[in-house]
Amino acid sequence: MGLQAGFLLFDITTDDFVTTQGQGFGGGFSARGAFRNDFDLIYGLNFMGSNISIQGTDGVTTQNIDYTIQGVQLQFLGSYNIVKNHLTVEFGPTLNITGKMKVKREAQSDYLIEGYNNLKASDLSNISPINFRVMGGLTAGLESFRATAQYQYGVTNMLNRLNDQGLEKKDFKGNSGTILLGAVVYF
Repeated sequence: MGLQAGFLLFDITTDDFVTTQGQGFGGGFSARGAFRNDFDLIYGLNFMGSNISIQGTDGVTTQNIDYTIQGVQLQFLGSYNIVKNHLTVEFGPTLNITGKMKVKREAQSDYLIEGYNNLKASDLSNISPINFRVMGGLTAGLESFRATAQYQYGVTNMLNRLNDQGLEKKDFKGNSGTILLGAVVYF
């Protein structure tokens, strides 16, 4: 069993908005166990907070509208031991369950999203709550303490739920991308 925490960089790859990568945090629990030969299995539950900015306008100036997304991530990963208990390559699926994408500053809720005539910042809040990602990364360190670096790519369209809300556009598409740098302490 282990406790993990980390710093993350989050963005949405989309042609629908101009986004700016944001920072966030993650933390949770994981269990690592030997599977076969040089392979381990890792199960994890993480709580994550992500930030992102989307370009908008108040009618006069163009500026970034800051959003925050809170959620939980379930992981079921494979791990190949390059150097047993010291260096591993990890890979596998994750399931993200998130809340709404909330505008951080209430004053920006009615700002228009850049490139649209009637799409307000608050209209983007109901993103898809369930998203699948694939993850790949490295973990290095000691048997009881390891540093980790991961990249997670969202294979599902996290903006799909916006398509059912009668907004100005009907075919929003966006995939999340997350870089996680963190540490794990095993007991």
